Amino acid sequence: MKIPISVLVVIFQPNRDVLLIERADRSGFWQSVTGSLDAPDENLELAAKREVFEETGIKVDSLPPGSLQNMRHHIEYEIYPEWRFRYAPGVTKNIEHWFALEVPENIAIKLSPREHVDYQWLPFAEAAKKCFSRSNGEAILKLFSAS
Repeated sequence: MKIPISVLVVIFQPNRDVLLIERADRSGFWQSVTGSLDAPDENLELAAKREVFEETGIKVDSLPPGSLQNMRHHIEYEIYPEWRFRYAPGVTKNIEHWFALEVPENIAIKLSPREHVDYQWLPFAEAAKKCFSRSNGEAILKLFSAS
């Protein structure tokens, strides 16, 4: 069963382009890196690093120190009914913690084919509009409103 605590990582380049990845199980559903904790006590930063590696092949620890930033923001949202079977009975809400990761413009992306089928780099405002999740778009806009 999935734990209803997750991380969302907005990956961006110095030119403010944002990486979006298309879900394998939902054609046309574009998003940032996201995933649930593996254990209730898993460190959020370690979960963010793990999810980034699993979904994009990017090794966060090989980037300059400070590349991964905890945005110190979290939201609670309703889990889509069609995905609730992944959680314990009666779980309907998830708490998502937001992170940002700055990467170099030439970084290689290697998708996990069982999770994602395509990726693209978009200017941040365009990326925010393209996300299927409203809160994912809000995370992108929040990141760039602070800079």
